[in-house]
Amino acid sequence: MDDLLNGEAPSGFQKLLGYVLSRWEDGMAELEMPIDDRHLNRAGVVHGGVLATLLDTVSGFSATYCPFPNRVRRVVTLSLSTSFLGQARTGTLVATGRLRGGGRKIIGVAAEIRHRDTGALVATSEGMFKYRPGSENREGTER
Repeated sequence: MDDLLNGEAPSGFQKLLGYVLSRWEDGMAELEMPIDDRHLNRAGVVHGGVLATLLDTVSGFSATYCPFPNRVRRVVTLSLSTSFLGQARTGTLVATGRLRGGGRKIIGVAAEIRHRDTGALVATSEGMFKYRPGSENREGTER
């Protein structure tokens, strides 16, 4: 797989959870995360905090694609409304985020998580995000 982050090192939190950016294009992003013991709660299912993190993260990526080499775009989360609709214990989760629209600085994003093998819907979200200074432009900022 090509380095979708164009040489940018994975964050510490990304390494901790073990998700990977599997698809990234203008207005859309996809993360994949193989489930292991560190993701499970006391009931043996993926913890809601892990699901919320994936939804938030994939939403941010969907709004920050930058086609210009050595440049980046960033957002901060203003709000994130989540719905937990199913459970997962094993396998791989696929989180997909899609930019819905908005203005120059504040935008809306919808996201969902599905189980890769079964297609079962596990969680959804709607969020509002604000571009960091310089990121509201498609050219982004220097890394």
